[in-house]
Amino acid sequence: MTVKIVQLSGETSDPVALAEAAAIIRRGGLVAFPTETVYGLAADATNPQAIERLNQVKGRPPEKPYSLHLYSAAQVRDFVTAVPPIAAQLIERFWPGPLTIVLPAKDGKTVGFRLPHHPVAVASLRACGVPIVAPSANRSGSAPPTDAKEVIAALNDSFDCLLDAGPTPMGRESTVVEVIDGRIEIRREGAIEAAAILAAVKG
Repeated sequence: MTVKIVQLSGETSDPVALAEAAAIIRRGGLVAFPTETVYGLAADATNPQAIERLNQVKGRPPEKPYSLHLYSAAQVRDFVTAVPPIAAQLIERFWPGPLTIVLPAKDGKTVGFRLPHHPVAVASLRACGVPIVAPSANRSGSAPPTDAKEVIAALNDSFDCLLDAGPTPMGRESTVVEVIDGRIEIRREGAIEAAAILAAVKG
């Protein structure tokens, strides 16, 4: 299989290219695109076959959940019964940006949400029209890729399309926090320091 590589000029979005990439995702394909942190590998969250393939490509156990990537903070309410006040504070302060927030979902489980701050990522997510998961575009346990060459080196030709918009600005994965019973637990410290997260919700 040959990976379709689309060169984008800096952070400029190409509507035609993004529409083609979105169509690939809706057909069950996998598309790598840049965020402000690292490159992600996007798949249709509602397509079990796409998720199974994503797990195989990443070498990731199927019981480990993926976070949903959003183009608007308002989308969170499609998946949760309520947004806790402390989560609303984090959303107001850090979104769009490198923060993944894990919240109780309507089905009784938990789900992570991420609203990236990169025009290509946001435009891609908006074009898809379906819920999207987009973990880092690498094999699990290896360093996340920060440019297109690293994506190809990590995944070879195991995916369908690569939106190459150059190196990612931050080069470090998002910070992951979980909101539980009105308090925050830091699950992974990334581009945002834990101290900044805690300071944002004091008082």
